[in-house]
Amino acid sequence: MSQLSQRPGISVVGQRHRHESADGHVTGTALYTDDLSQRLSGVLHAYPVQSTHAHAKILGIETSAALAAPGVIKVITAQDIPGVNDQGAKHDEPMLPVDEVMFYGQPVAWVLGESLEAAKAGAKSVTVDYEALESLITIKDAMAANSFHGIQPEIAKGDPEGAFAQAAHVFEGDFEFAGQEHFYLETQNSLALEDENGQIMIHCSTQHPTETQDIVSHVLGIDANEVTVQVLRMGGGFGGKEMQPHGYAALAALGAVLTGRPVRVRLDRSLDMTMTGKRHGFHATWKIGFNEQGRILGLDAQLTADGGWSLDLSEPVLTRAMCHIDNSYWIPNIRVKGRIAKCHKTSQTAFRGFGGPQGMLVMEDILGRVAPQLGLDPRELRRRNFYTEGQNTPYYQPVRHPERLEAAWSQVLDTADIAQREAQIREFNAAHEHTKRALALTPVKFGISFNLTAFNQGGALVLVYKDGSVLVNHGGTEMGQGLHTKMLQVAATALGVPLSMVRIAATRTDKVPNTSATAASSGSDLNGGAVKDACEQIQARLAQVAAGKLGVPAHEVRFGDGQVTALGKSESLDWKEVVNAAYFQRIQLSGAGYYRTEGLHWDLSRMTGSPFKYFAYGVAASEVEVSRFDGSYVLRRVDIVHDVGDSLSPLVDLGQIEGGFVQGTGWLTLEDLRWDTSDGPGRGRVATAAASTYKIPSFSEMPEVFNVSLLQKAHEEGAVYGSKAVGEPPLMLAFSVREALRQAVAEFGLAGQPVELASPATPEAVFWAIESVRKGA
Repeated sequence: MSQLSQRPGISVVGQRHRHESADGHVTGTALYTDDLSQRLSGVLHAYPVQSTHAHAKILGIETSAALAAPGVIKVITAQDIPGVNDQGAKHDEPMLPVDEVMFYGQPVAWVLGESLEAAKAGAKSVTVDYEALESLITIKDAMAANSFHGIQPEIAKGDPEGAFAQAAHVFEGDFEFAGQEHFYLETQNSLALEDENGQIMIHCSTQHPTETQDIVSHVLGIDANEVTVQVLRMGGGFGGKEMQPHGYAALAALGAVLTGRPVRVRLDRSLDMTMTGKRHGFHATWKIGFNEQGRILGLDAQLTADGGWSLDLSEPVLTRAMCHIDNSYWIPNIRVKGRIAKCHKTSQTAFRGFGGPQGMLVMEDILGRVAPQLGLDPRELRRRNFYTEGQNTPYYQPVRHPERLEAAWSQVLDTADIAQREAQIREFNAAHEHTKRALALTPVKFGISFNLTAFNQGGALVLVYKDGSVLVNHGGTEMGQGLHTKMLQVAATALGVPLSMVRIAATRTDKVPNTSATAASSGSDLNGGAVKDACEQIQARLAQVAAGKLGVPAHEVRFGDGQVTALGKSESLDWKEVVNAAYFQRIQLSGAGYYRTEGLHWDLSRMTGSPFKYFAYGVAASEVEVSRFDGSYVLRRVDIVHDVGDSLSPLVDLGQIEGGFVQGTGWLTLEDLRWDTSDGPGRGRVATAAASTYKIPSFSEMPEVFNVSLLQKAHEEGAVYGSKAVGEPPLMLAFSVREALRQAVAEFGLAGQPVELASPATPEAVFWAIESVRKGA
């Protein structure tokens, strides 16, 4: 067992502890970025002037009326940017447009006012002269116009055409499915101020402080060491704060430099929904072949991602979707082509799963569609195609521990009484003409690591004070997912002290530099490894001090629960005593930790290699009841078994599994993201720009019975304390809900009839699917 994975006998990791900020969350005392503006004087408020065209030339911007308005201090346009006018990952995303707008709602200018009301009034007074241009709104618009940007990668393995020639059954089809609004509780938010030395301090709700620092520095034309970014916590991120916050932080910083006053940028919900990127919608075409036993022989697919107006993170999202089209199934012969549609709407971005859900949805939709035509139960079709030991992915990465998938599947079958419940469902359906029930099981195999190998690194700074108390700084950001809680438990375990002695500091770029985004479910892996490294450096020095006091070699010293002991000795020392002695011996009591994920290699040009450290597995069973009259449905019960390795913090992990599943259910069944595709003046406008028009899950959509278990005996060698990531994989467990809806719809028609189901499978979509199968009955 590796040192990174090994747990000591006395271990704080693995214990059930509530979120470190739980009290602050429920009492309202936890501070967020916008709360800090109330503690400063002279804060200016920023409000955007938004484009009223999806695509147009800017002929002129008139700001004089706005500048004359009461309380307006400054109107910022592209001409005010002293450095590089770009806020994107690919240098194709101007922070403010110079001569062309690319989506409806794009900020053309920003007004700074003494109050938010003054800034709003000033924004209304700015006039922009446009010349409207042709716009492409839908993914099909872009495909028809051959409008694509970025790379067009291809995965190729084996001989798909030969497989189709040998296949007993060949099917073809296409599938288009929608994106998703992040709808984090805290909207995009930045607060910037400049000190007397010209140092820029930015408080920002960002998942990637280092990249926020980079973007701000090049927009202002200054070095990174003149910019500090701090993140207290976020009220949700889900990937929407990985790239999207940078421009707003840069705008706040620019405003602070231009005016000499603190500047606050906080989007209200409508602004956030009209200005920020979403999960990528996709269009897929596919051809698949099976043998007589229902095993997949070959797949040929084309995935087109709806990228929006600029690339943002669309390229890695696309490649991850392509790498996950296999989900949990072995496909010996495969070809997958990918491309990114360029449209005139918000630049789509990272969202929990980062393309993985889109790729996996294509495969689950295929299997759900064709199972009746193969004469197989969908559950059996899925199980027959599971990976087994010795097989590898379409990009040639060996699949380790595929037996865990089978174990989770079997555990769900047993603990959820699937056979008995399916018999009850058959009885119910036979007795009810207008209401049908169904139960579906779906698996998840999700790769953990960043697509770009260089991002798989993390840093930490751990400080031990003379009184024995510990302060942990790490490069990850807390967005409610419990990362700080896990890092507290890692530090307490690594140092051998009680959890009460360890405290977390706010994430800051001047404490831990050059960190990666808290994304790709890798926050605990990367930062946990770095925290453990820093703690072990300190502990090794303290062991020398304790060894002198106990009269033993340093390698025989043990730390646990605040006590320092030695093998074969009854005597013990108090942690605080050893720390104090180390101070007076002039022993360093701080450590800068570092971790990088080993064993990764990836050739993007060939789409081959081992881009993931490991795979996380899970299985979900969902039961639904559907009404034929309006397509409404109830999620009756959900049973999940999920693999998180040896959990660092079981209570946190259970919450992540539940939350991820619910968010996935929202994407697949409720959240109907729409743009105005008419030829009227609102063309390109986000039509679902508020909670009143965009439905996210609420308590009424929760399953009546919700059982979640962690897969046991799932130690992950080579990961911090044997744990696995948990943030993203559970979202894909929600495929079981969509597949249960498909199977319930099928009950209204003839046996063996395939069911095509839109995504999201809203009650309206379910109703029309029912009408379609009833016509064939």
